[in-house]
Amino acid sequence: MRRLNDATLKDLPAEVPGPAYDRAACTAGIVHLGIGAFHRAHQAVYCDERLAAGEHDWAICGASLRSPAVHDQLTPQNGLYTEAVSGPEGEALRVIGAVKDVLVAPEDPAALVARLAAPETRIVSLTVTEKGYCHDPASGALQHDHPDIRHDLQRAEQPKSALGFLLAGLRRRRAAGLAPFTPLSCDNLPHNGTTLRGLLLELAAAQEPALARWIEAEVPFPATMIDRIVPATTDADRDRIAARLGLRDEGAVICEPFRQWVIEDRFALGRPRWEESGAQLVDDVAPYEEMKLRLLNGSHSLLAYLGYLSGHKTIAATMADEPLRRLAQIFMDREAGPTLAMPPDADLEGYKADLIARFANPGLQHRTWQIAMDGSQKLPQRLLGTARDRLQAGAPIDVLALALAGWMRYTGGHDEQGQAIEVRDPLAPMLAEAFASGAGDAAEIVAGFLKITDVFDPGLAGDSRFAAAVSAALDGIFKRGTAATVKATLTRLEG
Repeated sequence: MRRLNDATLKDLPAEVPGPAYDRAACTAGIVHLGIGAFHRAHQAVYCDERLAAGEHDWAICGASLRSPAVHDQLTPQNGLYTEAVSGPEGEALRVIGAVKDVLVAPEDPAALVARLAAPETRIVSLTVTEKGYCHDPASGALQHDHPDIRHDLQRAEQPKSALGFLLAGLRRRRAAGLAPFTPLSCDNLPHNGTTLRGLLLELAAAQEPALARWIEAEVPFPATMIDRIVPATTDADRDRIAARLGLRDEGAVICEPFRQWVIEDRFALGRPRWEESGAQLVDDVAPYEEMKLRLLNGSHSLLAYLGYLSGHKTIAATMADEPLRRLAQIFMDREAGPTLAMPPDADLEGYKADLIARFANPGLQHRTWQIAMDGSQKLPQRLLGTARDRLQAGAPIDVLALALAGWMRYTGGHDEQGQAIEVRDPLAPMLAEAFASGAGDAAEIVAGFLKITDVFDPGLAGDSRFAAAVSAALDGIFKRGTAATVKATLTRLEG
């Protein structure tokens, strides 16, 4: 079957819209680090709509910092790919043209640095996941012993990390007398703009103090909150989309109808009019960011670990399990929700109701295993901050404790039927050792986990109420199994 590309774009079915603009006339004002499925289903879609509105300076040059997979998918397609929006009513297809080209950083780091330093580059956005920031999730400090950071301190002009590439590009712009680009973190990190700024300044100070001072004075770091559920695309998805297009698309992305982007409006060299495509430009992103991290991401992690251990492969299947659905609702209503301080115009109840419906969307096959990845990097902002606030208020953490116990049980590496779990986490060996060293004793296992300072800060790790609650939940999972423990927790909470 022929591939989707510029030459075959004219052959799209009438019901599938393509780029409504001259792609050749567009320049890449944005470089995006980490051009995975999420970026292509979220920020690139907003940019595609701005290009269609005549803002031709805001196409995207994507960069993969690890694998050439996306380059190999999109380069034969001239950067084109399909956005497949799946909802209860069916699936709508649209071809996105915002990506001009894709670089592979490890193959040619100099090419990416040159693109970052190019005068037309005005924004450098990132979706590199929590672990891509080479920081300690518990403290937020730069990990100077991270292999990529050690490399970048020695070879600043041939970087490996996202932070190293940002610095190399900014260093070259400063030397050329160019204004800085705006780094725009779109990852699920608390205060992601401030976090990125602090990490970049710390690395810059270690490399070149004068550059750190210039960045501190000249470079804005807007915060963002991004939201759209984007499951991993499967071969079955690609086959289904090819049958509808009549063209093979190796870069297709699957997503839900809902999308949200909240952006702090501070840019050095301008920005697209994203607000005309539905983005919210605000003075303070923090309340929206915390709402998303604690309600959506926190619930997602809870459902991923407890759902996987209960035998469910997808979030939709987990939501069809009535006790787990009720547990997620209680988590939002009683534990996460009360910790939030939202603006008066925010509809918190509506947001929670939308989350329940979104999680249950049968059109999305979002795997519990996928969401369970990298828990050591995700849980400090998704669950531990909420637990800390609840304990400080003297409030119970029953559901939080059960979610964390589910994570610990999951990292043991075998499910309740004895089948191996492929635990993907940068701290996987350390987590497995903590689980094994407890020899099946819940309190000992929890004590071992609480010694992992990359995940648990000393205040929370030293709180006996926290340790007792998580130990009791893990003991219940060991003795009764996950599904029965969920039901027992509901019986206690619903009274």
